[in-house]
Amino acid sequence: MLASYLDQAMQQAVYEIIEDEETYWGEIPGLQGVWARHTSLEGCRRELREALGDWIALRLRLGLAIPVIAEIDLNRIAQPA
Repeated sequence: MLASYLDQAMQQAVYEIIEDEETYWGEIPGLQGVWARHTSLEGCRRELREALGDWIALRLRLGLAIPVIAEIDLNRIAQPA
């Protein structure tokens, strides 16, 4: 479930090049605070996926809601069975 969420969220990622700094910026719309910056596009993608994983872990730990993506609801895994 988590891997599918990560994959679906990464498909929504938006990237742009910051020409003044010769770096790439990436973010996932709707997931506030999930962003990355790197000198290569592939590096930016890797960093963004790592940031996304950390963001999910923090929100689960703090009991904060995680937006549903592609009908995948990670909030259910944080609830006791």
